[in-house]
Amino acid sequence: MGSPLILLAEEDPASREFLARELAADGYEVMQAENRRHALALLSAADPVLVLADLNGETLGLLDAIRTGAGAGASVDSDTPIIVLSHQADEIHRIRVLERGGDDVIPKPVSYPELRARVGALLRRAECRANPRQLRIGTLKVDLGSREVHVRGRPVALTAKEFGLLAALAREPTRVRTSDELLREVWGYPGDCRTRTVQSHAYRLRHKLSEAGAEQPFVVTVWGVGIRLTDHAWDGVTG
Repeated sequence: MGSPLILLAEEDPASREFLARELAADGYEVMQAENRRHALALLSAADPVLVLADLNGETLGLLDAIRTGAGAGASVDSDTPIIVLSHQADEIHRIRVLERGGDDVIPKPVSYPELRARVGALLRRAECRANPRQLRIGTLKVDLGSREVHVRGRPVALTAKEFGLLAALAREPTRVRTSDELLREVWGYPGDCRTRTVQSHAYRLRHKLSEAGAEQPFVVTVWGVGIRLTDHAWDGVTG
């Protein structure tokens, strides 16, 4: 895994150079932008874990573009964490930034140790949200911590590999997973193995979920591609 990528959108060259140098020394990879248009172009081309922004008159516009996905922000991840750096430390400005989608506001001049701590805290929270312990797809509930599975509140007894297969599918329930991907992730096999392991486990998993009360098959085969969880009654992921 590479270094976490941060977008530093800072219009002041001296501040940008200082922060980029300190962040790099702490193990982050840094993309630098000097205005809103440059920042959105970089966000469209890459996927940073966090944005640090101080573009004065353009900061709120950058927030709006990222959070609403309007215009140049259409191809940007709207959930990207954003910390705003600002010379305006008054309460009204902080509230405006937070209401427009900022995750944190740090006054300037920046204390770098405090900035580093806030970046770390925000990234830890973002990682927890991205890796929930409980996944819910319609009437199916998968608890990654306790390794328990329920359908309509009824427990489903699964083998270790059946649970591993279900968990892999539930983490990305609308994406078709190929047999090669699942063999590597769940079984640790090289992806080019000639085996029907995935298909046989998927069959047993489908049968057990159906016996527990699933009205429609949760495990769906996409012929010639792979398998995924059905999107019927999809109501999101809870952590």
